[in-house]
Amino acid sequence: MSELHRALAEIKHIRCQVARDTQFRGYGPASVAASGVLALLVAAGQSHWMRNETDFHAFAAVWITTAFLSLTMVAVQTMFRAPRVHDGFATEMVLAAAEQFLPALVIGTLLTAVVLRAAPKEAWMLPGLWQLLFSLGVFASCRFLPRLTFAVGVWYLIAGLTTLMLQGESRTLLPWTMGISFGIGQLLVAGVFQYGYESSDDQT
Repeated sequence: MSELHRALAEIKHIRCQVARDTQFRGYGPASVAASGVLALLVAAGQSHWMRNETDFHAFAAVWITTAFLSLTMVAVQTMFRAPRVHDGFATEMVLAAAEQFLPALVIGTLLTAVVLRAAPKEAWMLPGLWQLLFSLGVFASCRFLPRLTFAVGVWYLIAGLTTLMLQGESRTLLPWTMGISFGIGQLLVAGVFQYGYESSDDQT
């Protein structure tokens, strides 16, 4: 029985290694593009209705909800797409993808909680920090996504630093710094995925 367990463990290890060394094609360009459009629409609505530019709790509630909806859309399409494009390795591929990006999401959540608790007057910095953490998640995922994904990481890095500079001048919250950063960023991701997947198909 121990030999059987050892053999199964080795097979599992091999499958996980193959998943880490294979380009992940489970993310659907359509859902990623939809999340970008959603970010732009939310920014337009929030910039029109937002009355208190220093009320971070209301600002955050809107964007946390937007992030949840975006992640849900991407996750649902990934759940249906991955088994089709990674036949037999879908579970390992999805777990490997989540493993790369999850640390950035967890740190972003913890950072938000700590800043609101210990330094609420500095909450204006969080949108920029979110974008910087997102760029780290993108960079971490680059090794098994299309090569141009690196450019998306650079976009979020520049966007995060720019957001910190713009909001730092007045210590206010600007919806369009989130809308433009994530709206354009996610549309770029969708374009990279669509082009990258098609290029991979042409090479096979």
